[in-house]
Amino acid sequence: MSAIFNGLKAAQRLQAANPMLFQHVARGMAGWNKDYKPAQIPKNEKECTAAAKKYYLLPEEYRPYADNGLGYGDYPDLGKGLGIESKDPYYPYDFPEHKRNLHETLHADIDLYGEDRYSQAEKPRFTNSQYWLSFVGVMSGCLALYYWLENYRMYRPVAVKQYPGDGRKHYTFESE
Repeated sequence: MSAIFNGLKAAQRLQAANPMLFQHVARGMAGWNKDYKPAQIPKNEKECTAAAKKYYLLPEEYRPYADNGLGYGDYPDLGKGLGIESKDPYYPYDFPEHKRNLHETLHADIDLYGEDRYSQAEKPRFTNSQYWLSFVGVMSGCLALYYWLENYRMYRPVAVKQYPGDGRKHYTFESE
């Protein structure tokens, strides 16, 4: 309980020292999620131009998501996103840790395209059928070798344990 009172006293001292501090903190907390909610899907050309300007795109590049109930609103459909790992690592980005520039429009699924996520930026080397055929080929080859070499057992060749004087007791555990 005393920790709460000590915290309140410290806050009062901070407020007395700098009266604008708490107003500045309150202004900084104003960026809530409702402020970033997309608007309604544009209905005419004027609204499309305004939405393209809002997202820093050219009007001919802007294409909103279809109204399928996901709630993307006027957010632009950027198509299949390339992963961030496919971007040039030596380009002088404004935010090099994220490989992005100021006012760059982000993909709606940007959480899927980070450098710490899976991203297939280029076509895979082999098709899925080739992957399956190679898997089945290797497994059937192993199975064929197993059955073909079943009669040729591999074991460590060990002879019978040899004792000096066969048939004679060397150790007895009876009490004398």
